[in-house]
Formats: sequence, structure tokens, C-alpha cells
Amino acid sequence: MAQKPSIPKGTRDFNPEQVSKRNYIFQIIRGVFETFGFQPIETPSFENSDTLMGKYGEEGDRLIFKILDSGDFLSKVDDSIYNLKDSNKLTSSISEKALRYDLTVPFARYVVQHQNEIEFPFKRYQMQPVWRADRPQKGRFREFYQCDADVVGSQSLWQEVEFVQLYDAVFSKLKLNGVTIKINNRKILSGIAEVIGAQDKLIDFTVALDKLDKIGEEKVKEEMLDKGISQSGIDKLQPLFSLKGNFESQIETLKTILSASKEGLKGIEELEFINTAINKLELQTASLELDVTLARGLNYYTGAILEVSAPKNVQMGSIGGGGRYDDLTGIFGLKDVSGVGISFGLDRIYLVLEELGLFPEAVSKSIDVLFINFGEDESLFSLKAIKQLRENNIHAELYPDAAKMKKQMNYANKRNVPFVVLVGEQEMNSNTYTLKNMVSGDQNQVNLNQLVSLLK
Repeated sequence: MAQKPSIPKGTRDFNPEQVSKRNYIFQIIRGVFETFGFQPIETPSFENSDTLMGKYGEEGDRLIFKILDSGDFLSKVDDSIYNLKDSNKLTSSISEKALRYDLTVPFARYVVQHQNEIEFPFKRYQMQPVWRADRPQKGRFREFYQCDADVVGSQSLWQEVEFVQLYDAVFSKLKLNGVTIKINNRKILSGIAEVIGAQDKLIDFTVALDKLDKIGEEKVKEEMLDKGISQSGIDKLQPLFSLKGNFESQIETLKTILSASKEGLKGIEELEFINTAINKLELQTASLELDVTLARGLNYYTGAILEVSAPKNVQMGSIGGGGRYDDLTGIFGLKDVSGVGISFGLDRIYLVLEELGLFPEAVSKSIDVLFINFGEDESLFSLKAIKQLRENNIHAELYPDAAKMKKQMNYANKRNVPFVVLVGEQEMNSNTYTLKNMVSGDQNQVNLNQLVSLLK
């Protein structure tokens, strides 16, 4: 017996209902992006390895899927490299391309490559799949979609303010209340590292700090010690671990902790600007909160850092995130082009909406009406009406076979079709249609104009 086929771990098939629900989320996010003035672009699913490698830190690099070179790639490998049995050194000899890890680095490459065609500041959105060789778990997949929006060519903090509003607008339209937009600033993290004497270990410090919610205070301290951060420096962080209160009170505490750090105070100033603006503009459903442990573990953030948490009654990781990167394009040779961007985690948002029952019923509906097939003449008569219905944007379908009535009605029920139309000899003679409501069971004989009107 042939083995049953399967798909790789961390990937999924989507049935028609799931695709419809995903498209509902796509449409709302796309609509808000365009309302805010963002333009769409697309980039290839895979990039040259040197475009991606070294841009996400050591942890990120390990999660990039490499693509083997075509042909007899091993014959081209130097024996000295092959005999080392070192996968890192061997990989560079047999793989020149890799699947994209996110959409931000490919976007930076796009900006540099097309800089003479772009009008700055450039506002782009991108909705495409990305791949990460991560351990699959709830809400974490190896293939998933990101929905990104970025602005490059402007250092204005009004961009951060607008991104907070954009998040709020999308989740309001999705009717997802109780979302928390967490914010921090990389300059504050740099200031803290400076205060504790760990400037040379900023990445190690922020990667460990970013895990506070996941592994707890003691484990974070252990990781910092393992990375060479002194015990006396970690002791100075204690006020940070117990920092509580509203946005304003946390800011005042930070001013005391970072009083000796010029960069840290600059980060505080930027956060105060964003918070003051948002308080005056007011959010619809989301809330903005300061989280000084937020680091997101990525090398390229230089200013504000954003992360969106699902409502507290849902067990889910972040459903969005982003931040300011002052010189991301510099990695490709284009200096001093500041950017800021955010991303929506489509798959996690889907799971949250599903768990809370927030998808509208109409989203899962495949067709509005099914015409029952009673034979060749009846089918031709029905198709003339179906053509008219489709021209009026009504989703209509003819059952393809003249099967038993029970089979056709069961098909309609299983697909949750709200109406069926029956056309027999009597209807053809009177040029009418019998419309049956599949919920109430009511039947009405109507002409074509009435049929169109009722179904619209």
C-alpha cells in the first residue's frame, strides 16, 4: 500500500473556509494600509544568502532556511572544507540562496536597488509568506504570512505615532478589543547597558532581557551571567525588573536610573513625545503601554520598539511588532536613510479571532444560492438566470449532475448555502423560479427581477 502523503512540520493546508477567513483579515489590513497612504510592493520568496545572513543576530541566522545549489554541488566543494565536517563552513560552499526570514531586510535591499526610482519618504506595504526553521508550536509556524508597512526616508516621530494609530485602526475593524501595544526604545536599552557597564554586550543583554516574560527573572539573570555581564551590573538592574505603574510614572523612574546616560535620556524623550501625542489623539480599542524589557532581540532596531499583545483572556504570543531602524539600508551601502515599520502576524491574529468567535458569519459563506439540477433543459434555463445573478455580484452555482434531490439538498446543507432555487417544467412554462430558504424552509415563486432583488 502506498504511504499516505504528508506535509512538512510547521506548514499547513488551508480549506476553503480557512482561506476565506484569512482573506477577510488580509482585506482589512490592506484597506487600512492604503487608507494611511502605503503603496504595495512584492519581493522574491528567496534572496541571495549574503542579503539575509548576519542581519538578524546569531539566533536569527540559525533559523534561516538555506537552499541547496542546483546540480552536483558537492563536487565543487574543496576537500579541506568537506573533511572538516563543519556545517557552517560547508553551507557557504553549497548554498548561495535562502528563503526570506522576514520582509524588512528584503525591503531594505529593494530600497537600495531601486533608490533612483523611489520618491522619499517612501511608504510601502507588503503581504507575503516568510519562512523560519523554528520549533513548531501553537501560533508558531515554519511558513507564515507577514503583513508589513514601512516608511523610509524620514526621521520624524510622527511616523511612530501613525503606526500606533494604524495598529489601533486594524484591530478596531477586526472588532478585537483589549489589544495592548507595548512600546520601548532601543536607546533606553543602550543607556541601561551603559549604566551597568555592559556597552560591549548590548546584543547579549537585550536578547536575554527580551525573554523575561518567557523564562522569568532568575533565568534571565543566569543568561546574562553566562554572557559575561557582571553580578554588580545585574544588581543595578533590579529596579528595572520591578518597574510598575502607568506610562508616566515608569518614565519618571527611568529618568532617575538613566540620569547619567545621554542616549538613554534621548530615548525617554522620544517615548514621551509618542505617548503625549497618542493621549491627545486617543485610541479606539487598543491601549499603549511602556515595557522597558521589550527588546525583540533583533540587531537593526535603533529607536522605538513596538510589540502587540493579544487580549489577556487569550493565550497567545505577540500578534504584531516593529520599530525604528536608523540605518538598515546602510548594510547594503545606502547610508543615513532612516526607516520605521511594523508587521502584523496574520496566522496568530487568525487564531485569536477564531478563539473569540469574531469572524462574521458571512465570511465563511461560499455561495449565496444553489440551483438544483433536474435535467438538461432545466439546467440551461437555470444558467440564464445564474448569468444574470453573477452580473449582479451574487454568488450562484448550478449543481453539475442531475442527481437525486436528496443528494443535492445535502450538498447545499453541507456547504451552508442559504438559498436554493428549484426549476421544473411548471417554472419554465411560467418563466419563474421557486426560491427556498434553507434556514426557515419557506418557498416563494418569483420572476427573475424579484429573484435578483431578494438575493441582493
